[in-house]
Amino acid sequence: MSDDLLHAAREVRENAYAPYSHFKVGAAVRGASGTVYAGCNVENVSYPEGTCAEAGAIAALIAAGETELTEALVIADAPHPVSPCGGCRQKLAEFARHDVPVTMTTTSGDSMTVTIGDLLPAAFDQSHMDR
Repeated sequence: MSDDLLHAAREVRENAYAPYSHFKVGAAVRGASGTVYAGCNVENVSYPEGTCAEAGAIAALIAAGETELTEALVIADAPHPVSPCGGCRQKLAEFARHDVPVTMTTTSGDSMTVTIGDLLPAAFDQSHMDR
């Protein structure tokens, strides 16, 4: 687990907007340039309209002009590491190779690292995209 990703995700998690679930999540991704981008969850009273932390981190990566991530980390205050939701798994797979590590950690320090391919073994085929 990369300390800079952990620090960025932990810090941005504090700014999460979760007035309904009270479940704050932070995420950080590393772009191919080495730059770290972070995002937090933003809930909405219309639950499906909220934004996941991973989506926020990916949006920051894209807004900065990058199109590939090389590492990801998600942190939440839960008893066990929390994996990205199905939509975020696909979003991560859209911008990363199959072997990119994804670390899921808790605020108490329990963590688990898997690859994007482990999280989404049947991702949509991205072979047509230039990388």
